[in-house]
Amino acid sequence: MTTYKKSGVDIKLADKFTEFLEKKSKAIGGFAGLLSIKETGGEYSMVASTDGVGTKLKLAFLLNRHDTIGIDLVAMCVNDLLCCGARPMIFLDYYATGKLDLACSKKIIEGILEGCRQGESVLLGGETAEMPGFYQPGEYDLAGFSVGIVKNSEALDGKKVRAGDMLIGLPSTGFHSNGFSLIRKVLDDNKLLKKYAARLLTPTKIYVKDVNKLRAALRKKGQDVVGLAHITGAGIPGNLPRVLPKHLGAVVYRNSWKVPGLMREIQRLGAIPEADMWDSFNMGIGLIAVVRKEAVATALKTLKGSVVIGEVVKGRNEVVIK
Repeated sequence: MTTYKKSGVDIKLADKFTEFLEKKSKAIGGFAGLLSIKETGGEYSMVASTDGVGTKLKLAFLLNRHDTIGIDLVAMCVNDLLCCGARPMIFLDYYATGKLDLACSKKIIEGILEGCRQGESVLLGGETAEMPGFYQPGEYDLAGFSVGIVKNSEALDGKKVRAGDMLIGLPSTGFHSNGFSLIRKVLDDNKLLKKYAARLLTPTKIYVKDVNKLRAALRKKGQDVVGLAHITGAGIPGNLPRVLPKHLGAVVYRNSWKVPGLMREIQRLGAIPEADMWDSFNMGIGLIAVVRKEAVATALKTLKGSVVIGEVVKGRNEVVIK
């Protein structure tokens, strides 16, 4: 039996560190940080998010394929901005390597530019750092920084969510950029990493256009999204509660969509417990929109492939998978 903790990642320990950070700064918390812009009379806030790609990079190194990892980088940052209701505007990257490989570097930047195109952002700048002796030959690390803006009256902070609201799941394109320490542990143990690597490099979906389309369609009917959750590390149980008030929880119906076959393959190969699957992966749902019941029909009609996956309920701030 393989678990995320056995692969070297302790989600509960990471949660404790996040709690520590939130106590130290009121600006930290949620999917991104908001800072009111005083010059606008408090009408707008700047929103910022930072993230990386994690050990998915190891697959890019293994196959010497670097054209999609930049899309992942932008996606992980931009999708978090959306959860605050923000419109992404600019993106910056940090690229560090032992020795610069021009061909590889061009591929990475091309991926970042494609991610920015999908994420409706401008690549405004970044930093390329050569650090001899710090990285293994052929390896590098990436970090991304996304900045956007939101009208405070249109910000999403979970305060408008209420019991009876419905959960609309938007499909993922696979594992996205989370859980790869566990995936690699399973495949390394079975000597199958190279066989699966190309399928696992499918880039993270960027949801900017979907969210813009959804909010526009709902507003025409006097409605709107009341919450958005980007399903990353810790899965649906760890991310959905972040957009719910403390006195509300959610019920998610596992049979309302089909978990991608590749995820079930990895589970079988590693004998991964079902609970660990839900705590480690997105299980086929990359973004969850919380809407009123009367908005469900419009949401499903607007976003092809979306599905009702559950509802908000009174009770503890947690997700029950049924």
